[in-house]
Amino acid sequence: MSGTHRTLRLRPVTIRARLLLGVLVLLTAGLVGNSVAGALTLRAYLEHRAQDGLRDAGDRVHRALAKGPQTIKQVQMSSLVAPVLGVTVIGPHGEIAARFGEGVPTAVNALTADRLDQVIVFEDRTDVPDLIARRIPTRGLTLTSPTGSIEATAVILTVRTDADRITVTDYVSRQAGSVGITLTLAYVTALLILRFGLRPLAQMADAAESIASGARQERLPTYDRHNETDRLADAVNDAFDAQRRAEENVRNFAADASHELRTPLATVSGWLDLFHQGALEEPARLERALERVDSEVGRMRLLVEELALLARLDAGRPLASEPVDLRRLAEDIVQDARIIAPGRDIRLHAPEPVHVTGDAPRLQQVLNNLIGNAIQHTPADASIDVTLTCGPDGRAVLRVTDSGPGIPPEDLPRVYDRFWRSGTSRGRTGGSGLGLSIVRSVVHAHDGNVDITSVAGSGTTVTVTLLAAAPAGTR
Repeated sequence: MSGTHRTLRLRPVTIRARLLLGVLVLLTAGLVGNSVAGALTLRAYLEHRAQDGLRDAGDRVHRALAKGPQTIKQVQMSSLVAPVLGVTVIGPHGEIAARFGEGVPTAVNALTADRLDQVIVFEDRTDVPDLIARRIPTRGLTLTSPTGSIEATAVILTVRTDADRITVTDYVSRQAGSVGITLTLAYVTALLILRFGLRPLAQMADAAESIASGARQERLPTYDRHNETDRLADAVNDAFDAQRRAEENVRNFAADASHELRTPLATVSGWLDLFHQGALEEPARLERALERVDSEVGRMRLLVEELALLARLDAGRPLASEPVDLRRLAEDIVQDARIIAPGRDIRLHAPEPVHVTGDAPRLQQVLNNLIGNAIQHTPADASIDVTLTCGPDGRAVLRVTDSGPGIPPEDLPRVYDRFWRSGTSRGRTGGSGLGLSIVRSVVHAHDGNVDITSVAGSGTTVTVTLLAAAPAGTR
């Protein structure tokens, strides 16, 4: 044997083959089961019919003898026990005195000698054919025939059942042929139905291959039938659209990030060039350059930290989970905001403590971003209200409302986009364009919701809803 190994690759089993095999297996099981049940039912019916006929014939003989000694002719006896086909007459000494009817074997006399008035079934014996017999005592019965009279001590009534077995065998063979023809027709019919029924899937597969080959604008075909294939095509098309949007977002994100980093990098590079050219020999100018470089480095550091936070949140990394007093956080941040913007009217409305379970630094960042946005993107005379309540449904509700110019309706759908800035007064001054993206990501990571409502000229309200928790140390 050589040292090489050959890998046997099996041909993939298609959906059409699986469906066809499944249909044929189910149909075969149904047809075979029905045929077997039919054969068993037919056999039981024929056997019970023969036994019932034998019992009825014996009962008629008993009723006739119950009236007293009887002398009857052979023809009358045949009529009395009809439809029993075989009659054996036993003489005074236990011998067979007469036999008439069809297929009456001699051995039945000895086989029924000690079993009077019993219905006996004989099957698969070599001395007698398949039959049912009943031996009836007939003291007082005289049977006359053209050859003379017989004092009958018993009569044996027999019904041959080998013909019934042949009937059942013939039924089974016919059913087998019928099952074979039915399966053949079913195979051809199912193959045609599946070929036409699965044609949309084949077309979908062709379209998917085209998309994978680079035709990103192509989509799977739909037929407006609202069936499973249309639902599948719509779902896959939605997935392709989502992937295309995600790719565009990644490209835009990379472009925006590089743009945001390019400006501070250019500033730092410019001051360094001036330093190398000897233009910053004066201490005052050198100190100013270092301040600008430090400012731009801080700006880049903040941007990188915000991007890293968004990346961690997008990856679903777990945040800290500890009791957090939102009122205390809000008090600290509002106090800081009043110091940073001493001329602004910033009010806190928090009548009672509100506790949640979460990551305190991240929730603090949410408050910082919301209040910072309100300060940065509204006029100096606009008021800012921070409201913190605990609703009856067990939810903590944080609202930051300003009386600024509001957000235009066409800009509301994009306020969470990364690096996006409005062209209005809530616009392009300062900030990285990541504040609301971070707010939404952090709130969603705490299983909360964030909603923004704004009316042009009447201000903006940002509502954050979180699951409230019991204060620390209580149950």
